[in-house]
Amino acid sequence: MNRIIIVLAIIAGFTMTSMLPSSLQGTKPHIKFENTKHDFKVIMQNADGNWEFKFKNSGKEPLIIQGVRSSCGCTVAQRPSKPILPGETASIKVRYDTRRLGVFRKTITVTSNAENGSVVLEVRGEVKAKPKEEVPVRPVNEGFTPIAN
Repeated sequence: MNRIIIVLAIIAGFTMTSMLPSSLQGTKPHIKFENTKHDFKVIMQNADGNWEFKFKNSGKEPLIIQGVRSSCGCTVAQRPSKPILPGETASIKVRYDTRRLGVFRKTITVTSNAENGSVVLEVRGEVKAKPKEEVPVRPVNEGFTPIAN
């Protein structure tokens, strides 16, 4: 009889321990972005390629952004340096190099201590060349007669 009680106590202990992480799941930080994609549409060469992805910590513990990594060197992302407390908002600042011509689609991977630890952001658009400036044309001298040799 004692063996059955001991076995039941061990099973109950394992059951309670396995349930513990799921009951604490709602206490972790949670990163919630307003938008995870931004379309610049068509922009001119050397135009402003900056954008901010705003987010909120909707969890119950401080959110720490551990890293931001872009898919290309032409896209630079900047993360907040301080922890974001529950209920606070912050942003990931992204700059695309608009000196490069053509269609682009770049991703930024954000890693954090949130329960949804890795989030992928995207910027896209098309960079077109600036129209060439026209050289001013000098007015024609009226009454000018060319001399023949």
